[in-house]
Amino acid sequence: MGDALSIADIATYPWARSHFWATVSVEGLPHLQAWFDRLDAMPRVQAALLFRIEGTYRDLRYATRIDLHLSGDLYDVRSNRFLGAVDLPTETVTVPGRCLTAACGSHAVSARARDLASELGTVLARTDFGKPSRVLLAGHIDTVPAADNLPSRLVDGVLHGCGTSDMKSGDAVFLHLAATVADAAHDITVVMYDCEEIEASANGLGRIERELPQWLDADVAILGEPSGGFIEAGCQGTLRVIVSATGTRAHSARSWLGDNAIHKLGAVLARLNHYQAREVDIDGCVYREGLSAVRIDGGVAGNVVPDAASVTVNFRFAPDRSVEAAYDHVREVLDGLDVGIELTDSAAGALPGLTKPAAAALVNAAGGQVRAKYGWTDVSRFAALGVPAVNYGPGDPNLAHRADERVEAAQITAVTEMLRRYLIG
Repeated sequence: MGDALSIADIATYPWARSHFWATVSVEGLPHLQAWFDRLDAMPRVQAALLFRIEGTYRDLRYATRIDLHLSGDLYDVRSNRFLGAVDLPTETVTVPGRCLTAACGSHAVSARARDLASELGTVLARTDFGKPSRVLLAGHIDTVPAADNLPSRLVDGVLHGCGTSDMKSGDAVFLHLAATVADAAHDITVVMYDCEEIEASANGLGRIERELPQWLDADVAILGEPSGGFIEAGCQGTLRVIVSATGTRAHSARSWLGDNAIHKLGAVLARLNHYQAREVDIDGCVYREGLSAVRIDGGVAGNVVPDAASVTVNFRFAPDRSVEAAYDHVREVLDGLDVGIELTDSAAGALPGLTKPAAAALVNAAGGQVRAKYGWTDVSRFAALGVPAVNYGPGDPNLAHRADERVEAAQITAVTEMLRRYLIG
């Protein structure tokens, strides 16, 4: 048939192209590879698939958790309509030494991108159609450990199970849109990464930022974190300090001979108790700060006046402050007290950036349903790169990590339709 698609091509190609899922090698089959290359290059095939997918299996030195399992016929291609029949049965499976990954793109993906995807269990995908703007859809594919909430189940329009809110439903929305929006007004990048739910040093998005920063270039980034269907813009910054007091140890029967370090912390707690937190309006989003004691340490024995004590203080600050400015503020609040202050942990916040064109269009598509993000998320990484970022996904953030974690299927549908309108333009 030359450059035209034959009935045999149409019937066979989708099955043959799934060889990577079945871990079947096609090496040494030049005629088959030539056929793949011919069909892959056809504009109609590119438009239908949106992304060319290449998958690899690679043995790893560690076990990989496979946390995302999508099922259900969610989209009617005949009517170009999202059906809302959401079913995401999911099991968190540990597969020793074996990881299914994919790196994809409208053109060939760089070898390093493929390698990184294989190493991390990360999905990297993007179009390159020369659109005037680029939208990045990002989501983490790991969950917290199951709490007798597997397998997932759909009951009366509510999907129950581990990760349904945080954030497999958000991932499902993004993957569905990537597969079905064929004529977007923007170029699209999809990044699915692992290790968000553990220590920051292992974060898959952080590694992409370090090794493949060009994959995070965009005019706006949308993280599928649960946000109740609201756009939650930016995020708070956070820092922790240890406020320590010293004294003189003595027997409690002769307490006048000692200097009680714990008692000195009373002045610290009084300052915190009377602290008036700021409320800051940025781009129409109100961020409320908080300065809280979260831990107290001290004491030697039941009959000893302690010579050392400390209180850990957590400051959640609006994104108009830098980490340095926030630390200065904490020291100002505690100024004049006989204590030491040590910064132990910090992460910058993220400004909403909603006035930039691509972000403003997103707000408009959502009907202006925007609020500040309370807490820290990976939007901070994008803000540091100068990319406006928002949290937007189905699910109640207050249900994340709970044994009764759940999400309404109707909310998955609503978020999908809103983002579809935005992406099509």
